[in-house]
Amino acid sequence: MNIEEIRKQFPILERKVYGKDLIYLDNTATSQTPLRVVDAIREYYTTTKANVHRGVFSLSQEATDLQEATRRRVAEFINAESHEEIIFTRGTTEALNLVASSYGDLLDDGDEIILTEMEHHANIVPWQLLQRRKRLTIRVVPINAVGELDFDAYRSLFNERTRLVGFCHVSNVLGTVNPVKEMIDYAHSKGATVCVDGAQALPHMGVDVRALDADFYVFSSHKMYGPTGVGVLYGKRHLLEAMPPYQGGGEMIKNVSFEHTTFADLPFKFEAGTPDFIDIAAFAKALDFIEEVGYDTIAAHEHKLLQYTTERMLQIPGMRIFGTSPNKSAVISFLIDGAHHYDIGMLLDRLGVAVRTGHHCAEPLMTALGIQGTVRASFAVYNTLDECDRFIAALARVAAMLTA
Repeated sequence: MNIEEIRKQFPILERKVYGKDLIYLDNTATSQTPLRVVDAIREYYTTTKANVHRGVFSLSQEATDLQEATRRRVAEFINAESHEEIIFTRGTTEALNLVASSYGDLLDDGDEIILTEMEHHANIVPWQLLQRRKRLTIRVVPINAVGELDFDAYRSLFNERTRLVGFCHVSNVLGTVNPVKEMIDYAHSKGATVCVDGAQALPHMGVDVRALDADFYVFSSHKMYGPTGVGVLYGKRHLLEAMPPYQGGGEMIKNVSFEHTTFADLPFKFEAGTPDFIDIAAFAKALDFIEEVGYDTIAAHEHKLLQYTTERMLQIPGMRIFGTSPNKSAVISFLIDGAHHYDIGMLLDRLGVAVRTGHHCAEPLMTALGIQGTVRASFAVYNTLDECDRFIAALARVAAMLTA
């Protein structure tokens, strides 16, 4: 891999912060975007902006073709059986809310849902909102000392009322890569439907939804080098067809009268209103970038950065790293004894290093860990060993300042 050629595609990596070269280590929150995606957005806005599925004129048909080509591209990328199983949303959060609201409408009072301690709020709060409408029980899988799910506890939570299981493929805090296939297979053996939050997986690894046998799988463009405001819900056709629409409006209908409305076929039943068709079309360029670099290359490079940085960080006095599973993604959440995570993040920013601080939208996980928040450094394919060295030097300087 020619890292310099890759970095040339991301001009933002050349900017300075407080006079220091930017070291961007908040890729778990959002990745940077290569020029081909930005250029595509500019091109589509200046040559092909017209509402999709609405007009017989050329611009509308061209915009429609671009959006629907991306739908087919996404289906191929995750090996969905049909592009009609791909629903475009505004992000992973909206995709999870869609499932909770729409599939949740099929659940009955007394049914049970299983979640895990490591879930992002986006895979907790929508189910709690559903719980307000229906008398449902939510059960929670705990984690062990290294940040892995307790699989024995997972199995023990199932009973005859378990209807749905929701869990992340990769933890946004711990980096833990969960045994998704085994979890799905066990849930199916108990008759439960499974919704997988794949937001932190697809930036780093290939996903085959049919091989996993996932019922629902959700993810975001902006974590995959693509535009913001675009998400994907994959759902098995028979489930999507059984679910009521999530929102009502234009585009998701066949016929409307004041007496009765019939809904459009998949996937449009779940895509009310004008979509972000420009950014959806540009998302295909981000998928091109990932495929050109290759998931094997991405994984090997990020694993090298993860191991190298972890070993160096552990040499800093008072360092505590949360999430030490041998099977983890390129995420390091940490604290330094005697220093507040917010202070660490603020001082690192002054040295040009962008990291995330706080609870990372995972407050229940922080409670389980007995802490209020962490500092989180996360890597992407464009990060370098030199950046890791400069991050460690900055971190050691900050630690010395805060713990003196």
